[in-house]
Amino acid sequence: MKPSKNKIVVIGAGMVGAAVMNSLLTLGLVSEIVVIDNNKDKAQGEALDSSHTTSFAYSPNVSVRVGDYEDCKNAQIIVMTAGPSLKPGETLDRMLLANKNVVVMNEVMSSITKYTKDAVIIIVTNPVDIVTYLAQNHFDYPKEKIIGTGTLLDTARLRRIIAKNYSVDTKNVHGYLLGEHGGSAFAAWSGISISSIPADKFDTVFESCDPIDHEKVVKEAKDIGLEILKLKGYTSSGIAMSVNRIVKAILLNEFSILPVSTTLEGEYGIKNVALSMPCIISSEGISKKLEVPLTKDEVDMLKYSANNIGKILDKLAIRK
Repeated sequence: MKPSKNKIVVIGAGMVGAAVMNSLLTLGLVSEIVVIDNNKDKAQGEALDSSHTTSFAYSPNVSVRVGDYEDCKNAQIIVMTAGPSLKPGETLDRMLLANKNVVVMNEVMSSITKYTKDAVIIIVTNPVDIVTYLAQNHFDYPKEKIIGTGTLLDTARLRRIIAKNYSVDTKNVHGYLLGEHGGSAFAAWSGISISSIPADKFDTVFESCDPIDHEKVVKEAKDIGLEILKLKGYTSSGIAMSVNRIVKAILLNEFSILPVSTTLEGEYGIKNVALSMPCIISSEGISKKLEVPLTKDEVDMLKYSANNIGKILDKLAIRK
């Protein structure tokens, strides 16, 4: 069935799923949002609450309702947020989380593929690189139509830290955090700039500002999610806006370049593992993976990150 233009299905009505729904409503581009969750009452409550925002001036009259997997058959975009996440005080056990969410992802993808292989699927569920690899490689679904949010939010955090240090607009900071959405992610400093000013010239041009510590900045960008988790119990706003950004690029066919998770097929000498690299996002999903120039050290860090992810894939026995 041909996808219904601007219809989005959100799988999972937890903190992230609810934040994603409300964020999507602010876009002004969506005609219908369907939420799917095993907890029907929670899903109904979130759908009702969100639907009431459409009564206000300048809010689009979006249909927000509870549905089931059959609603995927004509969806343009499906956002996967379901599955357990890390709770405050819990040890970061990636294998435990991966084991649980691989099961969830198997169930969800099996349900989706009964009805469609046309929708673009955005995966939020963690560990995002693991479940993105699973979805792209085990269900005969077009790989380009499956996008993991990957390091998109990490990149936004990195840019915010740099912008704050040099007192500039975050949107004037360019560059990426690449690799795993996790501990081995790294900043590709060779490509980071503020407008046209390269990173190695920041302290010369912005001489009144404190010099930036690269390692400290990257550590903060990677660790801040855990700090937010400790402070408020969960993270939702940042990842919801990350989903929003990908959705906008798809709906408007923007051909935007974003760092997202996808399976590499020889880029940088890496194969058969999903991690984040810059990709062109259009209405078809990932139109092209961009093998942007990296230094030798940065390529080595990317390969180290790929090796970390690969070990988990092998332990889970899901790598093809």
